[in-house]
Amino acid sequence: MSLTAGEVIAAIKTGPAGPAIGAFFDLDGTLVQGYTANTIYQDRIRKGEVGALELARTIVAAVDGSVLGGNPQAIGEISFASLKGRTVDELADVGERLFVQKIAGTIRPEARDMVRAHLRRGHTVAVASSATRPQIEPVARDLGIRHVVCTELEEEGGILTGRSTTGMLWGGLKASAVRAFARAHGIDLTQSYGYANGQEDIAFLGSVGRPYALNPQPVLRRAAEEYGWPVVILREPRSPGPRAYLGTVGAVVGANIGFTAGAAYGLLTGDRRRGVNAGIELASDVGLTLAGVKLDVVGEANLWKARPAVFIANHQSSLDAPVLGALLRRDFTAVAKREARFDPRMLAVGVVLDPAWIDRSDATKARQTLDGVVQKLRDGLSVLILPEGTRMPTPRVGRFKKGAFHIALQAGVPIVPIVLRNTGELAWRRSVIINPGTVDVAVLDPIPTTDWTVADLDQRIAEVRQLFVDTLEDWPEKVPAR
Repeated sequence: MSLTAGEVIAAIKTGPAGPAIGAFFDLDGTLVQGYTANTIYQDRIRKGEVGALELARTIVAAVDGSVLGGNPQAIGEISFASLKGRTVDELADVGERLFVQKIAGTIRPEARDMVRAHLRRGHTVAVASSATRPQIEPVARDLGIRHVVCTELEEEGGILTGRSTTGMLWGGLKASAVRAFARAHGIDLTQSYGYANGQEDIAFLGSVGRPYALNPQPVLRRAAEEYGWPVVILREPRSPGPRAYLGTVGAVVGANIGFTAGAAYGLLTGDRRRGVNAGIELASDVGLTLAGVKLDVVGEANLWKARPAVFIANHQSSLDAPVLGALLRRDFTAVAKREARFDPRMLAVGVVLDPAWIDRSDATKARQTLDGVVQKLRDGLSVLILPEGTRMPTPRVGRFKKGAFHIALQAGVPIVPIVLRNTGELAWRRSVIINPGTVDVAVLDPIPTTDWTVADLDQRIAEVRQLFVDTLEDWPEKVPAR
């Protein structure tokens, strides 16, 4: 029996609720595409941390014919031994770094949706994996998962001993660990959910009443057919193909031509602002069209209800800029970090749009720049600011910096939140390549700042950030046109 992710989520919504219901997700190949251990091992090889002897022993264990697909326990023991003498904090830092650089981009979007559905039902959600805690915790935290059932490393005084306290949670050991976790947390496994992709997880899936084989390997697929378990094929994170590469080149060239044409138009007419507006519209529309990107906007009228305004948006991708340009279209400028000024893709943007470049290393200069932004708002020009300050590795909303809110307060203009749902799926944080597709946008109601004070600014910022979180959690429906 094959199901879609949407059908699974619908069943979760109508199924039993409460913490006595467990939802156990495997990590590698299930929540994420591929294997986090490979990412870590490749990083160690690049840094010269894998010696010839360890490499040879790992290869032998990986092809050991005594166990189909290698000898996981032997591979685990070799891996544990290689960590001897390293600190727990050091390993945690490596996990966080590789999550941002590599692993975040491999999280399956529909797996995120399924986790969210379980959390909304109040289920006890856990990652159950043979991976170690430093591999799992950044992913679990990003998905909002509090519990981890995993291979634990032994440590003494914060120093790793090169051994494991649990052994590699593979096959039957993982199933036993999940059952022990369920007993300790009062979970009814007969009513609980399990998600996995590999043959080693047949025993684990057999421990729960609602097993699902996600993107299963052949042996698990055959087992699912035999036992009547649903098979669910989740879409993978987007990988760029020839269309994406050609579209990206076309988008960059087209956008720069659009900005240049707008600047020329402004010179010919003697109206610089008119030229800037023409450049923004041309660059954004041509760039997105050539990239094959369309917009599906909820609340579009809110873009025009209150201008001038401080427009703020969450930041996931290099695609955010042309999307926001296509939305705002005219009579605005932006605040951007000074480092972006030297990005060749920003050449024409910087000349035409004339953004306020913030030098975050110099507080005095930063304040002077922001004072100039306040004056632009008072002169009738709107301002776009990305309050997270940097691209986030996943759709999870980061901490908001105060600059945008101070500016709105000083200028006495409203804040208009623009929530971008999936730009990171079409162009991941660390990628400059744009995949074709549709970007979902929600423009929320303008938020007046006339009754704000400096004393309550932290609370106001938290409230606005929560609007982004809530919108991403429960996407608004489009109101039909009358």
